[in-house]
Amino acid sequence: MRKLPFKRALVLSSHTDDMEFGCGATVHRLIRQGCEVHSAVFSICEESVPDGLPKDVLLQEMHQAAKVIGIDQKKIISFRYPVRKFPAHRQEILEDLVRLGKEIQPDLVLTHCSGDVHQDHQVMYRESVRAFRYLNLWGYELPWNNISFTASGMIEVEPENITAKADAIACYKSQGFRHYARHEFFESHARLRGIQNRSEFAEAFEIIRVSL
Repeated sequence: MRKLPFKRALVLSSHTDDMEFGCGATVHRLIRQGCEVHSAVFSICEESVPDGLPKDVLLQEMHQAAKVIGIDQKKIISFRYPVRKFPAHRQEILEDLVRLGKEIQPDLVLTHCSGDVHQDHQVMYRESVRAFRYLNLWGYELPWNNISFTASGMIEVEPENITAKADAIACYKSQGFRHYARHEFFESHARLRGIQNRSEFAEAFEIIRVSL
């Protein structure tokens, strides 16, 4: 498989598990091919934690999942923006993104896609465009949040990448009740994208900006 032409990537997640569901296999492939990957998570969703669990349980699970994917723990940045309240913090989020761009200097940024209907994801998409409009900027898909999605880019992934994605998602034990957390769902979706890509598995992206 041809090596992807990126040396340093920044993956943006509004919430703790967005990266794993949206592009976990691609991130695993990037790391295996020598790309330096940084992860920025903007909310640890303390308000959404099921009753009886520690309020920081998603933060703990996120670090476990990142370790499975292969992200260096020192390259994980987490913020404490309140879940579902991103529109009220748009400017602060933009300033954080601009600062991250200057500090990390990525040549690839993965963010939410334009068609994602979640209010936090919409803010992250729009501010990512403002902050990274001169870079390679791709939007990943979370199918349950998308009424429409432009699959203008496909990344082939291998079974080992899908396995790493599955193992990372399994770290989110507090979220096991969600219908889209089932292995058969995201594996079958990767197979569908693979059919569209003439490969066994793939993950799809909205290509927001290309700069090569």
